[in-house]
Amino acid sequence: MKAVLLFSGQGAQKVGMGKDLAEAFPAVQALFDQANTAIGHWLTQTMFEGPMEELTKTSRCQPALYAHGLAILEVLKAQVPSLEVTATAGLSLGEFTAHAAAGTFDFATGLNLVFQRGSFMEEACEQTRGAMLALLGGEEPAIRELAQECDVDVANLNAPGQIVLSGSVEGIEAAAAKAKDKGIKRAIPLPVAGAYHSRLMKSAQDKLAIALGAAEIKSPGVPVVCNYEARPVSAPEEIRATLTAQVTGSVRWVESVQHLIAQGNTLFIEMGPDATLGGLIGKIDKSVKVISIKDVATLESAITALNAE
Repeated sequence: MKAVLLFSGQGAQKVGMGKDLAEAFPAVQALFDQANTAIGHWLTQTMFEGPMEELTKTSRCQPALYAHGLAILEVLKAQVPSLEVTATAGLSLGEFTAHAAAGTFDFATGLNLVFQRGSFMEEACEQTRGAMLALLGGEEPAIRELAQECDVDVANLNAPGQIVLSGSVEGIEAAAAKAKDKGIKRAIPLPVAGAYHSRLMKSAQDKLAIALGAAEIKSPGVPVVCNYEARPVSAPEEIRATLTAQVTGSVRWVESVQHLIAQGNTLFIEMGPDATLGGLIGKIDKSVKVISIKDVATLESAITALNAE
């Protein structure tokens, strides 16, 4: 049973995430207890009870998504002994979860890194006036031209016809106003606290580089495809460099998925509170199968399906 593991990025968080899993599986409760002890009991309280405004804070949702994804994996590995992981990947924050799943660092090290990353990004949001804009139905060269004209950055290449720009409020407003002239069907402002994956995150990038430099990082046991270069990274220094560059760099999700498919992977298992990544993969290549696991019900049906294959 060969599969690629995928992990959610920021924006996937939901109030109640992980609560039913913790109640159903002692291994999940144990992992959440470990996380609470390490960074504070606010973690599961915010995950389970919210409010959404608190859970959406960058310093809160990043460790919440990391713990949630790895908790699902813990149960999946125990319940599907035939599962052979061929590679891992994650969207933005999810790349850290993917590295933990592949053995690049242990659970506690990764948790500390994502808590720091989220805190640094939150500080950068407070110090700058940034915004993000999703562009639907446009061609990449035209969108890159638009970004250059408006002095903003290409943040995410999520799927064909779905690209996100990030930068100053003024630049993003200008890009939204000019989008139709570039043949873009829709320009949708995103409800985010700041300009992620843009030059406005430079202060967070610099601080994260120091944290990554101090962290114990090993070569992963399976290939981990990085967002920044859309290829597997294995040397510890290369992992540090790409995780650092990703903070201000583009998330090249389309190319990352295409690389994984080109390696012969046909089954992907998404772990996170929603099924966003499965939806994006459906737009990138309809020929592959994606199983999305977000709660007890979807986990149990996934276990049944995987054990039957």
